[in-house]
Amino acid sequence: MDTFDALDLISPIKKAIREEGYTTPSPVQAATIPAGLAGRDVLGCAQTGTGKTAAFALPILDLLGRQAPKTVSKRPLALVLAPTRELAIQISESFAAYGRHLPLKEVVIYGGVGQGRQAKAIADGVHIVIATPGRLIDLMQQELIYLNRLQCFVVDEADRMMDMGFLPDLKRIMKALPVRKQSLFFSATMPKKIVQLAEQLLHRPVSVDITPEKTNVELIDQRVIFAAFRQKKPLLAKLLTAGDVGQAIVFTRTRRGANAVAEYLRKAKIDAQPIHGNLSQNARQRVLDAFRADKVQVLVATDLASRGIDVDNISHVFNFELPAEAEAYVHRIGRTGRAGARGIAISLCSEDERPYLADIEKLIGFEILPDGREPEPLPKAAPSAGKTPGGKESQSENRPSKNRRRRRKGSRGRKPGADDKQTESSSDDAKRRPTAAERKSARNRRRRKRKDDE
Repeated sequence: MDTFDALDLISPIKKAIREEGYTTPSPVQAATIPAGLAGRDVLGCAQTGTGKTAAFALPILDLLGRQAPKTVSKRPLALVLAPTRELAIQISESFAAYGRHLPLKEVVIYGGVGQGRQAKAIADGVHIVIATPGRLIDLMQQELIYLNRLQCFVVDEADRMMDMGFLPDLKRIMKALPVRKQSLFFSATMPKKIVQLAEQLLHRPVSVDITPEKTNVELIDQRVIFAAFRQKKPLLAKLLTAGDVGQAIVFTRTRRGANAVAEYLRKAKIDAQPIHGNLSQNARQRVLDAFRADKVQVLVATDLASRGIDVDNISHVFNFELPAEAEAYVHRIGRTGRAGARGIAISLCSEDERPYLADIEKLIGFEILPDGREPEPLPKAAPSAGKTPGGKESQSENRPSKNRRRRRKGSRGRKPGADDKQTESSSDDAKRRPTAAERKSARNRRRRKRKDDE
């Protein structure tokens, strides 16, 4: 299959594909679309960036476009599950683009925003629902959506759903599905739990495995620079301003780290914005829209937020911190080198991250070579307090503090007398601080005394 025209798709979909500028299907599309059009279940091992959205969207649009069914309140005909809000929105945009010439209605539902508009759209009737598991469960519990009329069911990024703790929600959703349906199940990796879940869902599926890790890794120039953690921020700023960097994504392990790196880069006059789960949905979408429009040069992201980033022409990916899981590294660098283009991935590796680097190299099957550039040397540590650069203790080490000298000086000229006998009885009163009322009363007495003197 060399072109989309060779596929048995209805003409409105082919017209939309031509308008999008697509002519040749990707490997995952060429393997999945014919099986989907034949009504077969599909088990696909493919990561984001391989074109799998079209691989499941086109068969669904073709099926519903041929039937031209009427909508029924609260009962969609197709359901697509995605782990994150950003990915759900991007899938919805793809459905809208490929189905622009079809009279089909679709809605995307996700958490982090009010459910009013989403619930109303479902109540009015839609053909296709793209949802995150958490919000879908909420609507199901409120009886605002029913899945008994479903004809097509898609799970995208199943391994990430498991990492995010959505596996129980996914199982609950599967129990609410009708027995007769077409299911398409996609995951970037196939751990044992995902395989077991797929076996429960799918009936004699067509397996699609295009080994995306090797395909994408071979297209990406991967390098490593060894640097201490304190050297990483200045080194990153230097790399970003080297002149060969276009739009780039910087990955950190934590949300706090993403904020700190973005703030440092902005102080270095580099246009950078963080994106992570702590931002509101509207804020995350604004950042993504600005990045897609090339209004922001650098996106500083966590692994979780990165699954929703689908932007072409990203020249570089920087791993400010290496991920603890080697598979996450493959997902990260997959943001560049998309659609057959070449990309560059540079990892900043500290001494305690070398075991992570070894795991990554084991997964990808080769050693990541040094970049050749070196970080700025760390400043020499200042001599410790009380020691001279030669190692001798300074004369001030044993000198008492100024406060101690003042106390000693004040006690030298005082003669012992009757006041010393009262120390035991008056020590508690001397230590006790006056209350606010007592201080105010004292101020008033002083004012009255001044008036009397005048």
